[in-house]
This record gives sequence, structure tokens and C-alpha cells, in this order.
Amino acid sequence: MNRHFPDAEPITGWRVFVRRLAYERAVQWSDLTETAATFVVLRIETASGCAGAAEVAVKPTWVGATAASLVCALAEMFEPLVRGHKLSDPRQLRTVLDAIPGNQPAKTLIDNACWDWLGARTGVPLWRRMQGRAQVPVSWAVTRQPPAAMAREAADMIARHGFRTLKIKGGQGMALDLACLDAVRQAVGDGVALYVDANGAYSAADAAGYASALSRAGAVMVEDPCAFVPDQGYTALQQSVNVPLLVDFGMTGVRDAHLFLERGARALSLKPGRFGLSDALQMRQLAQAANATAVAGLMGESALGTWAGLQFAAALPPAAVPAELTWFLAMREQMLEDVPVVVQGAIAMPDWPSVCERIDWAAMADVEVTR
Repeated sequence: MNRHFPDAEPITGWRVFVRRLAYERAVQWSDLTETAATFVVLRIETASGCAGAAEVAVKPTWVGATAASLVCALAEMFEPLVRGHKLSDPRQLRTVLDAIPGNQPAKTLIDNACWDWLGARTGVPLWRRMQGRAQVPVSWAVTRQPPAAMAREAADMIARHGFRTLKIKGGQGMALDLACLDAVRQAVGDGVALYVDANGAYSAADAAGYASALSRAGAVMVEDPCAFVPDQGYTALQQSVNVPLLVDFGMTGVRDAHLFLERGARALSLKPGRFGLSDALQMRQLAQAANATAVAGLMGESALGTWAGLQFAAALPPAAVPAELTWFLAMREQMLEDVPVVVQGAIAMPDWPSVCERIDWAAMADVEVTR
């Protein structure tokens, strides 16, 4: 049921937290090994008492910031800017944030907290406002390990959660990537779709051969086989292979999404946890207009960030590759009790309107940043 408030409200509350969440095991990404993930969390509140919250997973090689640098940017640049404007539509405030160049993590954090605030203010979950699906199909990402270990993990996660799609992390060398793909296929059978993310590990000259080899081995999509640039080389590469090349790291915002689509991109990885929901929605519209697949991509989210990403994923058209929003399953602890539950490879969307109200803020007191 909609609630009635003034058209725009000043932001009266602004709290920042830094929290680390331990993994079940050490995780080998393409550029670092982690035993825990670090998050910066923002909670905003307006004069009516409505509040919203969001997180950013802080990995310098992913977002260009540390927890300390992000906290500093929020305090010195963005809190004074935001407090000078009233909040109604998050997209309007996003244009204010964009007056400061760069600083994508800070903008993402504020933008997503404002969207969560909108859910609290209206009493309607965002996925319902966007006429999204009540069930969101999801996938699991099998990170870099020896082939036998990746195969065991893949089989275990399918047995436990019913995933029908797996993302296989590559970039360990073509022969080893193919061996991992084959081992996983042998472990899970032919009824599970597989695709590979090489995290730009290979040269542009090798990318076509790599993607073609993976396609012949059964991969339905190949993500970032090399570092992508929206130029003629990308167009030629996509035209030379039979599978969609999923664009991720080379796309830093709406402008890049537009450029890649102009160059014939068939699939984009859209991440509210990287771009913010306002920009992710614009990118979705561009992808739909170009008849390209939009994938809700992984950004290392905890359960808190997962719920925000799922609001967006619920409003995406059905695609061959489901949302990658299950990384919270790799963590031994969370910041809220309402952890998403994966049943038969899908997550049911909640009817509560705001993730902020599901967080135990008293338990977060010890990790609040004070000045």
C-alpha cells in the first residue's frame, strides 16, 4: 500500500559501516585470493523516518577503491553534496552525484541506498514497482581450482540448490580451462548449461580461438576472453565466433554500454553493485533496444547486496544465462537474517519493501565509522 509523504525530503541521517564477512574457504579470483570480503555499508534516513541501505564490496582491482578511500570520499565529497539536496526520485539525485567525475563506488552506494529508501517510503518492493517476476532464476560461479575440485564443487552446489546454470571461472590457460569445463560437464551431466569467464586473461589475437574452442566444448557464452574495447576489433571478434561474448570489465558505465552495443555486442553484464541501480536500468533499456542479452552480473555481494541486485534481476527479460547473484552462499556470516534461499535454481522475491528494515543495526554498531 502506498504511503503519502511530501514530494521531496531532506536526508537527515547518514551512517557508514565497514564490515568483513568470512568465506567458507579461500577464494582464488583472477587477481587476488581472499579468505573474507570487505563491505562498506551506507544507511540513509529522511525527515519522515524512512530509511534505505546498501553495500559495496570493496576490492581495489574491481572498484578502484579501498574501504578507507571510499569512506573518505563519502565524508568529504558526497555527504555534503547529498545533504544539500532533497530526495524524491533516486534518478534525480544520481544526476547530482554525477556532477563529480569518477568515484563510481560512492555513487553506486548512495544510489542503491536511495532506491532502497524508495521501497521503504512507498511500502512497495522495487521488483513489484518494476513489474518483475516473483521467482528469479540464478546461477553459481565455480571459482579457480584444479579441475577435479571444480567438478566436485559444481556437483555439490547443484545437489544442494538445484542450479541449472554454472559460470566456470577460467583464465588458467586454454588447456586447463578446457579440462575444467570437461570435468564439470562430466560431473553434472548435459542438463546443466555452462559458460566461462576468462576475466580478460588472453590476448586479442588468441580470443577467437579460445572462445571457439569453448563453444565446441559446450559453453553457451564466453565472458571477457580478452580485454574488450568497443572498437572494430571487438566487432570482428564477436562476428567470428558462434557464441555471445559477454561484456563485463571493459564496460564502466552507460556510455560504454551504448558503444559496445553499437559494435554488435550480444550480451552485457549489468551490475547494480557496480554501476548503481539507476545506471543499470538505463543499460537494460539500451540492451533491450539492441536485442542483446542483459545478465545480472556477480559483484561479490553479501545477502544485503544480493537482495538489491535481485530487485533488478527480477525485471530483466528471461535469458539463457540467469542472474549471477548467489555469491552470498560462499560466506559463513551475513549482515541480516533474511538470507535468500535457492530452491531448484531460483530465489523467491520477498514482499518486504526495504532491505534496511531487515538489518540488525544494533549488531552493526561495532563496525560503524565515527568521525
